[in-house]
Amino acid sequence: MIKYLIVDPEHHYENFQKADFVCYRNNDKQNFEEKAKIFMTQAKNEGIENIFLSEHYLLAAKLGADGVHLLSHQYIFVPEAQRRGLKVLISCRTEAEIEEAIRKKVDYVVYSPVLSLPERSESEGLEDLTKMVSRYRISIIASGGIITPEQVEKVRKTGASGFASVRFFTKKS
Repeated sequence: MIKYLIVDPEHHYENFQKADFVCYRNNDKQNFEEKAKIFMTQAKNEGIENIFLSEHYLLAAKLGADGVHLLSHQYIFVPEAQRRGLKVLISCRTEAEIEEAIRKKVDYVVYSPVLSLPERSESEGLEDLTKMVSRYRISIIASGGIITPEQVEKVRKTGASGFASVRFFTKKS
């Protein structure tokens, strides 16, 4: 099961060793390139082999990242990212978006939200994930509200290829 750490500069991480994939995401966009370089150096020093940047496929290629994590409105960039030899993950929230990801031949779908909607129970989110995993032949990584080992186990039982999280990997006080 893929363990996908999405690095947010506001959190502090024990280390990257628990993750198979790591992605640098900086929502404020300030000094993104400089901070991405630091992030990539740290990830490489910790032996991570699948390093992604969020949204910026040109910068990912320039810095030698393994891939890019695109947002659901960025399908237009999939062919360019692939031509640059990048693995492509794309965020999806609907079946239509998953179908578009399949048409574009992306490597992974990051499907969310699975556990983080107040108007939906955890079991409903897991049922929906199970349905998407069984319906579509693409690697689906679950995201959204996955913060405990027990939740990871529930996701594993759906047949998902992995899980993505910010908070699962953060230092515990």
